[in-house]
Amino acid sequence: MKRLYIWFALIAVLSLVLAACAGATGGSHLDNIKKAGVIKVGTSADYPPFEYVDESGNKAGFDIDLMEEIAKRLGVKVEWVDMPFDSLIAGVQEGKIDASISAFNFTEERDQVVDFSDAYYDGEDAFAVAEGFAGSIQNPEDAAAYKVGVQTGTTQDGWLTGLVDEGLLPEGNLFRYDRADQAALDLKNGRIEVMMADAIPMKALAQQLGGLKIIYEGVVSSGPINIVLPEGDAELTQAINEVIKQLQDDGFIEALALKHFGQ
Repeated sequence: MKRLYIWFALIAVLSLVLAACAGATGGSHLDNIKKAGVIKVGTSADYPPFEYVDESGNKAGFDIDLMEEIAKRLGVKVEWVDMPFDSLIAGVQEGKIDASISAFNFTEERDQVVDFSDAYYDGEDAFAVAEGFAGSIQNPEDAAAYKVGVQTGTTQDGWLTGLVDEGLLPEGNLFRYDRADQAALDLKNGRIEVMMADAIPMKALAQQLGGLKIIYEGVVSSGPINIVLPEGDAELTQAINEVIKQLQDDGFIEALALKHFGQ
């Protein structure tokens, strides 16, 4: 009987210890973010004017300003984590970052492993070429006749991969890059003939580098742009969606688009 009593006493003590530990580390993801006062956000800062590094070495751009304002309205600060674009979704999945903002389009494939905020902007695609380009792209599929560059992991990469799978674009003519600016430099230097990217960043890169032009623009692979969030994290998703709605209603996002995109 005495041993039984001791055993129950040990169980009770252990339960109290576990409860204390749970109290110290428990709470929702959003609660923990607010307690820490920081939300860790991943981005690939090579996609102006959405996200880039300015002359002072600071992150800047539409997405950067937007996320800073979202964090401010949540009562926290942003800790930025610059990662290759194709590592961002895995970073959210693995808990290395709390969220990611990097001109992400919703896709069903991505939606299987992460969640998305409500859309905060609508995008289009663009094909760019060097100014001396003698070919023609009347329809998006016409790009399959050329050496095409694209940033790895983007919806444009997925669309071009589809052309490869259909036998329209030779696999050896699809060149993937970790950074969009690397692809643009190769385009300018003649290593590739066409580059596909979101229209607004493509225009910014063309203006920045010179010697490039947009030959086709329209909705091909892109569309609504969203923030990437952890799968099943309904509380954090709802909180961010509420702020996005506020920013749309009070004209903040419209003003931000005018500032960065001129539209």
